[in-house]
Parts: sequence; C-alpha cells; structure tokens
Amino acid sequence: MLRILLIGRSGQLGWELQRCLAPLGEVVTFDYPEIDLAKPASLPALVRGVNPQVIVNAAAYTNVDKAESEAELARQINAISPGVLAEEARRLGAAFIHYSTDYVFDGCKGAPYVESDAPHPLNVYGQTKLEGEQAVQAAGGAYLILRTSWVYSLRQGGFVTKVLQWAQEQETLRIVDDQISSPTWARMLAEATALIIAQGRDDPVGYLTEKAGLYHLAGSGACNRYEWAQAILELDPKKSEQKVQQLLPAKSSAFPTPAERPLVSVLECGKFEKTFGLRLPEWRGALAMMLGN
Repeated sequence: MLRILLIGRSGQLGWELQRCLAPLGEVVTFDYPEIDLAKPASLPALVRGVNPQVIVNAAAYTNVDKAESEAELARQINAISPGVLAEEARRLGAAFIHYSTDYVFDGCKGAPYVESDAPHPLNVYGQTKLEGEQAVQAAGGAYLILRTSWVYSLRQGGFVTKVLQWAQEQETLRIVDDQISSPTWARMLAEATALIIAQGRDDPVGYLTEKAGLYHLAGSGACNRYEWAQAILELDPKKSEQKVQQLLPAKSSAFPTPAERPLVSVLECGKFEKTFGLRLPEWRGALAMMLGN
C-alpha cells in the first residue's frame, strides 16, 4: 500500500490534498506544531519515522507583506526546509512534490511565463520560494516542483473570501486592475497532484524520476484582480445579502504595501499538459463550481 506523507494539512491546499490523496493509500499528515519548518534540522527524524514512498510538501510561509520583515523565518520555511525534505526523499528512495509561485517572476515579460524564463523576484516571499525551488532541484531524485498562481479556496482569508466579506460590509469596493495572473482553485491543484501520483502508483519513484523537474500549473486563462472580483460578486451564492453598489478599478500604486507584487505573472502550462495529459479548468468555471453555481 502506498504511504504518502503530507506536510501542511491545514492550509488551503493541504486541506484539499488530504481528501484527494486519501483514495491512493495511507496518508500520514503533519502540521505545525508537530512539524516545524522553521527548524529544518528536526525534519529528517520525522520523515524517517514515517518512511513514505511519496512526500507532498504543501506548507509554506505565505504572508507576502510580513515576509519583508521576517525574511529569515520565511527563508527557513520556504527555502531551507524544502531542500532538507527533498534530500530525505532521495535518501529514502521516495518521490517528492513541492509547490512554488508565480511571484518568482517580476511581471515585466509582457507574455505568459514558461519554465525556462529567468526568475527575478520583487519581494522576499518570491525570493525565498525561488531559493526553495533551487534547493529541491539541487537535491535531485524523483521530484516535481509545481509553480502555481493566485491559489484560493473558501477555507481561508484569501482574495475570494475577502471580496465576499467586503461585499457584505461596504457599498464601494476599489480593486486593482493592473495585477494579472491565473486564479487557481486549491481543490483543482490537489486533484491534479493526486492524478499524477495515481498515474505512477505502481512505481512512483520510477515514474517521477522520468518526469522530474519544474512545471507550471495554474487555472486556465487569465484575468486581472478587478475582473476576478467582478466574477466573484456575480457568482456569490449570497448575492441578496450584498451591500456593495459599486466596484471601481484602481492601480496598485493606490494601495502601497510592504512587498512589491509582479503586475503580469501569467503562467504558460503547456509543458505540464503535454507531460501528464492534464490541465486545470478555465478559472471562471472553477470559481463557479466552488461557489456552487
């Protein structure tokens, strides 16, 4: 029976992964404080105690603005610990799946990013996630790095839940229209991960060794945050409770934040589709599904 170690079960992606991976075998899950990615030296003993065939790391330091003042903590969690986990996976003869972000790019390309484009992060979060990618690649073995973008669910305080909340509290919402990427429903990302593992279920290490590498995997299509907010308000199952009367576009410069964001960070996902025969649904359809439309 396949034994899968899932790290970060309570995050929006980890919660979905726990459910999607369950049919594939025994899923052992760890979360803080049982496992502390801020203490990389503690990880090998935990991993060896489980002795998994597949390790899925869904844990990360994701507070983009706070990372600017907690750079070392973000680095331990996003960069050093993934490298340690990837080393342990290789030592045990296990496959390793890790997630990264469109924020490794500066958003200046003017076209969708492919995996071979040179990263240039604008903030500490993006820099530490890039260092994590590099650490996993350096460890080698049967690894997959899945770069994604704008991950959302209804479980945590991401963009979708914030817009739904603001819509019940404010008559006018101002949302930036110059940040463009691809919204990705956490469940779809989790389902794609489970399907990859299922494809190589008899020999996950052999299967993923052949396909090892970095892949872009995000919702199909792209939009700006203003368009995303429009869709959220239209598809809101509690539309009758909305207080909002006006949705107005704004520029990122009107909302200064500690961390600079890339403006156009759309990911081209053709390599993933060609390799695994899978693609995520169009972003609006996935949003409609999540909101029960």
